[in-house]
Amino acid sequence: MTDEHGPTWVGETDVDDVAGLHVEARYTAARLLVTAGGDAVGQVTVPLRAGVADAVTVAEAVRAQLGALPQPRRVPTSVEPVSVVIATRGRPESLGRAVRAVLAGDHPAVTVLVVDNDPTDDATERVVAGLGDPRVRYLREARRGTSAGRNRGLAEADTRLVLFTDDDTEVDTAWARRMAGAFAADPRVVCVSGPVLAARLDTEQERLADATLGWAKGFRPRTFSLAAPPADSAIFPFAPGLLGIGANLAVQADVAREVGGFDEAFGPGSPTRSGEDCEFLVRLVLAGHVLAYEPAAWVRHHHRSDLAGLQEQVEGYAVGLAGFLTKVALSPRGRAAALRRSPAAVRRLGAIADR
Repeated sequence: MTDEHGPTWVGETDVDDVAGLHVEARYTAARLLVTAGGDAVGQVTVPLRAGVADAVTVAEAVRAQLGALPQPRRVPTSVEPVSVVIATRGRPESLGRAVRAVLAGDHPAVTVLVVDNDPTDDATERVVAGLGDPRVRYLREARRGTSAGRNRGLAEADTRLVLFTDDDTEVDTAWARRMAGAFAADPRVVCVSGPVLAARLDTEQERLADATLGWAKGFRPRTFSLAAPPADSAIFPFAPGLLGIGANLAVQADVAREVGGFDEAFGPGSPTRSGEDCEFLVRLVLAGHVLAYEPAAWVRHHHRSDLAGLQEQVEGYAVGLAGFLTKVALSPRGRAAALRRSPAAVRRLGAIADR
């Protein structure tokens, strides 16, 4: 893959207040999240000359790359109390940044549960103590693995809604309020996901990661259920990533507990290395629940900045995907759903089962 743009500055612009850009001269392009009244409607790439682009250039990029924008909608919000679970291991500085972003949000009733998975030292505990914020609780979890950490947070949470993000993200200021709002807007919904966007695109490896991972799943609100399968996925609900990822996820806690939480055989820190979020979300759909995607509730993710780390991450996703599809193929409910849904799903699951 070629490095098309070079160092790329990351920012935002609103369609009603498009301004020029003047950033460091080393940046050759800008990746802008385009919003309309706070709602995310798309992303554009703007060429920069010595870090500069005037307002006309930015506006032209928005028109050319996004075309006709949808009518502004009223993004649902709620201040229902929420718990935010962040499972972490051995990344205290990154964890501190992630927690501070949650605390800086505009939701007035947030509790952050930091779950320290099988720690080798007290660095994470010291970071949490150093924040000096009563809204943050430190939980030491002896079992290793993101799924074990999320399940511990799910068990400890005392709010109806539990939000999940990772220790290498920075959530948007309105994230928690908009996540809660998605549940308030549609009582059928038991789980909500949102876009995961790049926090930095300075290095070639970060830009490659962004192109490879593809975590932003569009900018229109959606719901997913077996009763109304999406027309754009022949293998729904078995399409990896379609339903969301764990870096930006929210659940009704009682429903998540009822279906068994996250499978601890999956995810970082387990032999499968990933796939825990996909497996959990598909299990919710197969149980007859309705899931939603809210584009206005976005988070920023700090991608791997080294090629070896990216390769390890992508390999882990491949292992997790194989594990997930194998579990589905061996599950009577999963096989039955695949048979009802599409021959394409049957072929895919059959190939995995044969291996």
